[in-house]
Amino acid sequence: MGIRLDIALLRNFVAIADATVMSRAAEQVGRTQAALSQQVKKLEQTIEQPLMIRTGRGVSLTIHGERLLAHAHKILRMHDEAVAELTGATLSGQLRFGCPDDYARIFLPGLLQSFARLHPQVFIEVVCASTPRLLERLKGQSLDIAITSLPDSPERGQFLRCEPFVWVGRKGSDAFNLDPLQLALSDPDALDHVAATSSLDRAGRSYRIAYASGSVAGLTAVVRSGQAITVMTLTGVPPDLQVLPPSSGLPPLPSVGITVQTASRSPSRLLSRFEAHVRSVLPTL
Repeated sequence: MGIRLDIALLRNFVAIADATVMSRAAEQVGRTQAALSQQVKKLEQTIEQPLMIRTGRGVSLTIHGERLLAHAHKILRMHDEAVAELTGATLSGQLRFGCPDDYARIFLPGLLQSFARLHPQVFIEVVCASTPRLLERLKGQSLDIAITSLPDSPERGQFLRCEPFVWVGRKGSDAFNLDPLQLALSDPDALDHVAATSSLDRAGRSYRIAYASGSVAGLTAVVRSGQAITVMTLTGVPPDLQVLPPSSGLPPLPSVGITVQTASRSPSRLLSRFEAHVRSVLPTL
């Protein structure tokens, strides 16, 4: 009868491959690491090829694993679309979704791709801006839903995840030694701006706002020039920039909470489904 690929095995294989760490994948799919390892072995036995290699940093795919992953994404997408359509669970319509600039690179691909696999007929318009600007748009109802940042608080349970703020500079640059310190920060009412200036004020460190903009692209361009440093969430730091260590002499920074907010108190079925999706997926990214 030939080889048959089990959908559940494929789904867990994809979860491990996407997470790259077995423990993170186990949390995501609600299984133990041992159970996931057994599922991988079963899949390897089915196709009679090794798929994954455990390393000190997590899990890496073999050549056969890479090939299977490409097919697995297509198979699961077609499977989920078929189930959604046949059960009447498919959705259609349009949503206006806001995301802070510094989270877009990390969060948007995973959120949008996974939702599109389930509901391919939904069109999501994305707006990237700082949290204060997104909150203004939510209030004015020019956005339906947005990921937003809030100051850290003892009520951490309200957050989908917490991220530490960090000082960021160009690799090899000594801009953190300048006096006054040259800063590239976003809008004055944004949390990164407030965190940077408040911490420096408390430490008695002199500084100057060398560049202020709501555009993360503009901020990172200035930092890449070596003329200034900035503050970002650890998740949002581009790989070509450097998190400045405590030995740089810069004062500690607070953390920020990430949550999702909607514009309507009576959300549509589509908006409720997308909000639930964000709440489910965002903590795993």
